[in-house]
Amino acid sequence: MNINTDIQPCSNSRLFWQGTLAMIPLCIAVLPWGLLAGSFAIDVGLTPFEGQALSAILFAGSAQLVAMGMIKTGAGLATMLLTTFFITSRHFLYSVSMRDKISPLPLRWRLTLGFLLTDELFAVCGHQSEKQFNRWYALGAGFSFYFFWNAATLAGIVAGSYIPSLNEFGLEFAVAATFIAIVVPTIKNSPVLVSVISALLLSVTLTYFSVGGSLMIASIGGMVAGYLTETLRGKSG
Repeated sequence: MNINTDIQPCSNSRLFWQGTLAMIPLCIAVLPWGLLAGSFAIDVGLTPFEGQALSAILFAGSAQLVAMGMIKTGAGLATMLLTTFFITSRHFLYSVSMRDKISPLPLRWRLTLGFLLTDELFAVCGHQSEKQFNRWYALGAGFSFYFFWNAATLAGIVAGSYIPSLNEFGLEFAVAATFIAIVVPTIKNSPVLVSVISALLLSVTLTYFSVGGSLMIASIGGMVAGYLTETLRGKSG
């Protein structure tokens, strides 16, 4: 019994660092995005503390950038909250997908992993089976990304304080590059492929014609297209 107790922490520690290593490529990919978030916070008039608090508390890159853009244009709080809700609503789908793996865990683990659940963590752990999934591995992956995101934001805040208009250096491409890196490996069947293509075409077309809420419309359209494809495939099968 004593032997098992001694071995368990080492095993958990090893799994934690394995999760950390698995997340490193996505951490590197998101570096320009974090720099952009930090510098943009300074550009819109937030204090360094407020800019860092967005990353530490909200911890949602796309929602942070959109919220700061709306702050810059003087949008109301209700509009900001509603927009942020729709942008981050995909996390509800992530949580439903991972419910069977996380629901048996104690409350402190559910709350921690729920807070750390991002697109990147879902890309690393979301497709693991219940037998493959390990809380310590997920914690290592999620915490390392949280730490790196906040460090990148801090670097962006410092750089934005000394380099004017850092957000005009094309760093926003990191947003698209990161999501491409996350999405492409998940395209393993026709419903997902149809969903991705539909969302892509809708977002580009609606943005070109300056349609308001193009991102939300494209997201909903992509999900509907994927669902219909899955339904039709099930009937034909």
